[in-house]
Amino acid sequence: MELSRRTFSALAGTAALGLALGGSGGATDAHAAHPVPTGPAPAPPDADGKRHTVAFDRYSLLVDGRRLVVWSGEMHPFRLPSPSLWRDVLQKMRAHGYNAVSVYVSWNYHSPAPGRYDFTGVRDLDLFLRTAAETGLYVILRPGPYINAEIDGGGFPGWLTVTKGTARTADPTYLSHVDQWLTAVNRIASRRLYSDGGGTILLYQIENEYDSHVTEPAGRDYMAHLYQKVRADGIDVPLFHNDKGRNGHWVPGSFDTGGERGRWLYGFDGYPSPSQAPPDWGHFGSGGLTGGATASPETPGFVPEFGGGWFDPWGGVWFKGKGYAESRRTRDAAYERRFYLTNLANGITLHNVYMTFGGTSWGWLPAPVVYTSYDYGAAFDEGRNPTAKLVPMHQFGHLLQHVPDFAKLDRAADVQADGLRVYHLTNADTGAHVYVLRNDGTDSVTSALKAAGTDLRVTVPGRDARLLATGLTLGHRTLRYSTAQPMLALTVGQQDIAVFTGRAGETTRTVLECASEPAVTVLEGKATYTYTSGALRVDAELGGLTRVSVVGGEVGTPLLLLFADDDTSVRLWPRDTPAGPVLVYGPALLRTAGSSGTTLRLTGDTAGAVDLEVWAPGGLRQVSWNGADLAMRATPTGSLLGERRLAGVGAVTLPVLGGWRFRAENPESAPGFDDSRWQVADRTASYSTTPVPDGQPVLFADDYGFHYGDVWYRGHFTGATGVEEVSLAYSTGTQGMLLAWMDGEPLGGHRMPVPDNDTVRQGSWSDTVVLPVPEKPRTGGAHVLSVLVRRMQHDQDGKALDTHKVARGLTEVTFKGGSPQVTWRMQGEAGVDPVRGPQNNGGLYGERAGWHLPGYADREWRQTALPRAERRQGVTWYRTEFRLAVDPGIDASVGLVLDDDPSRSYRVQIFLNGWNMGQYINDVGPQHTFVLPNGVLRTRDTNTLALAVLSDGTTPAGPGRVRLTLLGSAAGGVPVTPVG
Repeated sequence: MELSRRTFSALAGTAALGLALGGSGGATDAHAAHPVPTGPAPAPPDADGKRHTVAFDRYSLLVDGRRLVVWSGEMHPFRLPSPSLWRDVLQKMRAHGYNAVSVYVSWNYHSPAPGRYDFTGVRDLDLFLRTAAETGLYVILRPGPYINAEIDGGGFPGWLTVTKGTARTADPTYLSHVDQWLTAVNRIASRRLYSDGGGTILLYQIENEYDSHVTEPAGRDYMAHLYQKVRADGIDVPLFHNDKGRNGHWVPGSFDTGGERGRWLYGFDGYPSPSQAPPDWGHFGSGGLTGGATASPETPGFVPEFGGGWFDPWGGVWFKGKGYAESRRTRDAAYERRFYLTNLANGITLHNVYMTFGGTSWGWLPAPVVYTSYDYGAAFDEGRNPTAKLVPMHQFGHLLQHVPDFAKLDRAADVQADGLRVYHLTNADTGAHVYVLRNDGTDSVTSALKAAGTDLRVTVPGRDARLLATGLTLGHRTLRYSTAQPMLALTVGQQDIAVFTGRAGETTRTVLECASEPAVTVLEGKATYTYTSGALRVDAELGGLTRVSVVGGEVGTPLLLLFADDDTSVRLWPRDTPAGPVLVYGPALLRTAGSSGTTLRLTGDTAGAVDLEVWAPGGLRQVSWNGADLAMRATPTGSLLGERRLAGVGAVTLPVLGGWRFRAENPESAPGFDDSRWQVADRTASYSTTPVPDGQPVLFADDYGFHYGDVWYRGHFTGATGVEEVSLAYSTGTQGMLLAWMDGEPLGGHRMPVPDNDTVRQGSWSDTVVLPVPEKPRTGGAHVLSVLVRRMQHDQDGKALDTHKVARGLTEVTFKGGSPQVTWRMQGEAGVDPVRGPQNNGGLYGERAGWHLPGYADREWRQTALPRAERRQGVTWYRTEFRLAVDPGIDASVGLVLDDDPSRSYRVQIFLNGWNMGQYINDVGPQHTFVLPNGVLRTRDTNTLALAVLSDGTTPAGPGRVRLTLLGSAAGGVPVTPVG
């Protein structure tokens, strides 16, 4: 029969049926008559316009019939509101060994109202997908509809809180909204599928951590609806769900896929504590575990989220107030080796690290539990700077891309090593053996391991792990064994190159199969060698880059052995070019590598002055760096070495912030304020899960279209004679706040407590404050009660209980000593910022009047200097301008630091050029430094900084010390286009 393009792709991926297909890459199931052998991995992807097959068997994905190990990192475009910097982060990921990027698409970020979807500017999903393709990364797309992600409402838009129906079920009203969302996303995604060659989307997730209604029709029907909707929208790559732990939920066959077989992957997430031993599943599964291959033996091991750090709540209760530096310390490079190598040993060939770049939950994006920074302790920090955690990621990523044996491993005979947990696996096609040695104790262990007929003495530091291999193919030679970890093997021109890594100072032994004695030369570093009985032994001490040349031994292609300590290994950059593979050594980052004629064209970054060395095909004799031609000379190792060092990064000078002007606001508290255009709060019913009090109007902010940030209430009443107290019930989420005035006089306020270890996951925070009423209103007449509520956004809905619909704002107002009739008016955010989006602004007077925007005429404001202290209830704004003059060849990451006496109770909304960059709470923390992303920040122009200080009047309020700080810099970077 004649197959359509979409049908072809769908059938090609039906690995479980064992279909043998021709054309652009057939694939068969591992249990079919013709198992797929180990072979070279697919080339890095791009939007090449060609058809591709995306299939799988129990070992791995099969892309165009070739096995692919997915080594992915998570980043969220919505947490980096500068599209130019998407390219920066993606290029860094690609350079450090990742071959895929996983991205959530947050419904609330793109939809300010029902039926309205914005994919322009900083929300340009298509631009992100194109950039990923241009960078050479596969994309794992995760558009929800629910994503969790410590984001407002778990990604649900604010307007969904006031709709009928139960979310995350087969409720028809909810599904009607979901279908609109998926239609909008899939209209873009369907054009960027790798199967069609229009992009590099390799996998697509429906729902996330959906562990409710698993055995109920409402859950199964919901998942079936999502599956069939996505397929109907033209998404033909494999689909999956991310199980919240190793539960075995939503394995293939657990819901109706419309008769389609073999296109569903089981995946699960894991966020183990650094203090525990890494758990086993898959090949080593035992003791009743149901995840990995145990739950879905016909699909490859898949972890859509594995902890690359952990989020931090308000007050820093999980990291003892030390913030994300502590997360990075406890989940460091040794943690990654111990846990990620365990995953590899358990058959995980689709591995996504959450997060690899965390970014910033700017504006009103964060869920109540977290503060602005979403650094996460990730391998790249919030300022886009590399950290020490990149070492194992770099090594593993390049290993998995350049040594295909790891795509098809089975458990082999158990091997013992005293004091260590040993995993032994083998590739039946190649004869290679892999050993993962894990030390769960705190002391270093040296032990003997029986491998390749030899007792290998191996040292593993405490709470660390290492990978050893035997039988690997190194170009035209075979590795018998090595006590160093292999990182890559590639053929460059007429020479094979193999890289081995380990800790600095380690002594390693590497043995190669050699039919006869080769010519060996130690070109650099500490190394010795011997030849006996068909084997060449090289003993090398790791320190810098040790180079050993091996020529002959009945092999016509020479081999260059490179032994690199950890710090050196992350300065080795393999790359494919049209002329063939190249290996670059020296710079802090290699962004791109291309060729034209006889010139190898490289772009990248340097931190300090450094040599540039290149191994390239013979036809490439010239080299350019960031557009400048370099003089090169040949070296004995077959490389080209720059005659002059690449320059380091120049100095970056940041100005002192001064010239401040300030103005107090909250005229809404004055009795004569005109609120006639405000929304009348007169509804009597709500879809919120918070009950409407008997005899009271609905006061919930969302019901009147105010979904983000602060909301004001003004209650007009008479008949207050005898009233002694007013009771204000409100709901805000963690760290919310309420302030009240009667006829312009402050009544006081209330704030939600700082969470502790027991309550950080509690969810919604609600409370009631009772305030005394001044003498004047008790005498009758007309009066106004003004209330400002700072909401901390909507709860997430992790259990499908509609918890995102818990009310925000005032919930009930009662009086003691009288029963005045109150007419309520409300005001929140004044519309959606067309550039910055719905989460940028709340309902402060200054926001509604544009006090946060560049160009606002503030010359009539009073001048002041910081630090400053003032005791008042309400909001005071501070504005200044500053100019940066960063050299165009420097990528500088700049932050804003706020600091003050921690006994002072106040909070600050930070606006840079109109962008709400987050919230600082002086007496809670732990965050004091706020990243100002380039693009939002004009690094060669004038910037406007506005601070909205909210205080309850109980202590003097700042701002205290406010300054700019340099978070990192490099010579290079990417061109940055201003946003907004």
